[in-house]
Order: sequence, then structure tokens, then C-alpha cells
Amino acid sequence: MKHPSNRKFFAYWDEKRGYARAPDRSEIEPGPMRELLGDIFVLGYDKAADFPFRVAGTRVCALLGRDLKNKPFPELFTLAGRGEIEEIITVVSEELLVAVAGIAAHTEFGDKAHLELLLLPFAARAHTPISLTGLLAPMTPFNGRLGPMQVTSYRYLAHQPQRFVPRVMRKLQAARGLMVYEGVS
Repeated sequence: MKHPSNRKFFAYWDEKRGYARAPDRSEIEPGPMRELLGDIFVLGYDKAADFPFRVAGTRVCALLGRDLKNKPFPELFTLAGRGEIEEIITVVSEELLVAVAGIAAHTEFGDKAHLELLLLPFAARAHTPISLTGLLAPMTPFNGRLGPMQVTSYRYLAHQPQRFVPRVMRKLQAARGLMVYEGVS
């Protein structure tokens, strides 16, 4: 991650997940992320509805020049790039992986804009819709609304190794030259 806002949001998300692969949506509180709320959004993982925005921060809406609530996320991308962003959303939601993507777009004035997209999964719960969160951060300042975006690069972040509680090992001598180690909780 290159953008400081994405690094900060990821660090908060990582802290909240603890030993799990992803935190529950209810564990993410707006208070600690107050200065980032304008750049944060939540998507519903609903393929039939084209992954709609459930919540979109004011700066995200301003970048695109419109209210995004209930609008399909892939519609922000070029026609050729929609399948790719849908695949990224699917992997983040189903595999509980973090994705970081480089995004490019042209503004209404023809200037090229570069952004960094962070997508973070939420843990799935029974009888609740699956969702994911993200942050869209401009890498450099620009003027005007963004046109259709395209993914220029992306990668998935591998999970940190599971954080296990150390086990107490006991050594038993079973036969000459053979040692058996028994795990004790």
C-alpha cells in the first residue's frame, strides 16, 4: 500500500480482526477512523445487484460527482474493466483476502488521475448479507469529476500466519534413541 490513508485503515482493520481472517462488520467503529470516513465505503456482496454501495463517504461521492448509495460499484469502471473488478470483489468476499489496486481515470477536464483502491472483507455471519469495505484514495491532487475508471494493477495480500497461543511441549523417552513429544495445552 502506498497511500497513508490505506495503510492506516488496513492497520485498524487488521487490529480488529485479531486472530480471525476478517473482523465482523460490527467491530469497525467510525470514531477511530473519523478523518478517513469521507474516503471509506461499504459494498454489498450481491452479484445480482452488481455489488451496490451500501455506504459511500462524501469524498468518494465528490470524486465521482454523484451520490453512490445503492449504485453498482462496477459501473464506475470502463466496460472492458468491469469483469476484472467484479472478480477482485468476489475473491475479497469469498476468500477473505485483502486487495490493493492501482486505478487510473480521466477527469471531466481531460487530466489523468491516479488512485489507490483498498478492499477489505468482513467476516460472514449466518442470516446476514455479506459485505466488504474499502477506501479510494487519490495519489495526487486533480480537479474535476472522475470519468470511468480502470484497474492498472492489483494484488492480494497473503494472510499473516495464524497467531497461535504457544503450546507447552513435554518430552517422553519411549525407547532407546526415540523421543516422543506430547503437546499439552
